[in-house]
Amino acid sequence: MAMQLGGEDDDLAEAHEINVTPFIDVMLVLLIIFMVAAPLATVDVPVNMPSAAAVPQPRPDKPVFLTLRADRALHLGEAAVEREALAAALETAFEGDREGRVFIRADGTIPYAEVMEVLNLLRGAGWTRVALVGLEQR
Repeated sequence: MAMQLGGEDDDLAEAHEINVTPFIDVMLVLLIIFMVAAPLATVDVPVNMPSAAAVPQPRPDKPVFLTLRADRALHLGEAAVEREALAAALETAFEGDREGRVFIRADGTIPYAEVMEVLNLLRGAGWTRVALVGLEQR
């Protein structure tokens, strides 16, 4: 009588399936990281636009400053001017020369939309040479 101590079935069974549990764990951790990081990346940062590090350009002999004050009042030079009368005031200040440059100064608390409105008024009046004035950064 012969006994069989071991058989051909002794080999370890091969797993034909991928264990996806560690993969799912890693994906969930990455999902949580991106869910936390995405809102932090889109936070609006307040911008203080009046100071600039640009090299100052030479000033003309008689610069014409258009100032937008904090109370949204416009001043051409030292005189207050209404928005409707801006085109006529610019014609007088530049003596009809549309190649002159208008320097815009705006208070730091003015919303950007207000500055764009003034730029649109200038373009509508035919003045395209505009420069924005800011404080020098030292």
